[in-house]
Amino acid sequence: MSAKPSFSPSGSRSRTAELAYLGWDVLIIAAVVANLTLLLVDSLYLIEPLSEGLEAVAPNVHAWYDRVIHQRFFQIDLAFVSLFVADVLLGWAMAIAERRYHRWFFYPFVRWYDVLGCIPLSGFRLLRALRVISLLHRLNRLRLIHIERWEVYRFVAKYYDILLEELSDRIAVRLLSNIQEQVRADSALADGLVNRVVAPRKEQLIREITQRIEASAGRAYDGNREEVMRYISEMVNHTLRESPEIRRLERLPMGSAVSGSLEASLAGVAHRLVDELARGIHTPRFRTLVSDTAESGFDAWLKVDEGSAEVTEAVLVDALEMLKEQISRQAWKDRYQ
Repeated sequence: MSAKPSFSPSGSRSRTAELAYLGWDVLIIAAVVANLTLLLVDSLYLIEPLSEGLEAVAPNVHAWYDRVIHQRFFQIDLAFVSLFVADVLLGWAMAIAERRYHRWFFYPFVRWYDVLGCIPLSGFRLLRALRVISLLHRLNRLRLIHIERWEVYRFVAKYYDILLEELSDRIAVRLLSNIQEQVRADSALADGLVNRVVAPRKEQLIREITQRIEASAGRAYDGNREEVMRYISEMVNHTLRESPEIRRLERLPMGSAVSGSLEASLAGVAHRLVDELARGIHTPRFRTLVSDTAESGFDAWLKVDEGSAEVTEAVLVDALEMLKEQISRQAWKDRYQ
């Protein structure tokens, strides 16, 4: 990437800086095209059959190229190298000024192909072909081309994405398999899990349990109050009808009326009792009761014995297996159907 001009005090580039930025990009694009063309032509010139064929067909062109270009190739290449070195140095300076990377010395490692391509040796000159990446990036940034619309780009991007997903999935599955083996091999893992993960969060977990019980019980009663009251009335009615004392009472004069009044009174008492219990769910006393009960059960659960350790180990292994199945699902098939 070429050097970017500095920002103006207002935070945006001035018109002059924008023009300089555009001009530098155009210069580097032209230099990359010219240098790669020169490298290609001179490489073809070094092939004897092609050189002899050119000499036979166009001797004047062959002589001109040999005298003006080929014999001065190193000097011409040094001119391109000087321009590319300036581009790297300016780009590095602007990366530091804009804090583009985490450390100031990251730039030459990120743009390693540009740096190595500046070495004027035949082995490193081939790396300048990688400047095509920079060339396409510059052209796309200038909106002279739209790479994302190219079928070739979409094709490569698609299978590059699939390749990365498959590789990452296999690495993740391998790591999870290794963790499963460690869980099976280390019998002290369950104890460590309880002591280092669960126990330090005991208060938060108990508070969460209490809140969930209070909320779920309150919602359940509010949503089913009519059914609960109807069930209580039916139970009171059934109990009284099955009672021998109530049967004897009904045989007395006015016994049926007394029995009905008694049934209604008991049902009303039961209804009020259930309502009071439901309202008591949201009181501090109920929260304290649930919290104490949950804490007692929590302390008992934290005591790891051989049986509970095996259960904890099985839960961990099964959870990891579920994660492996989810990772191995090949989600890219859904995206590219």
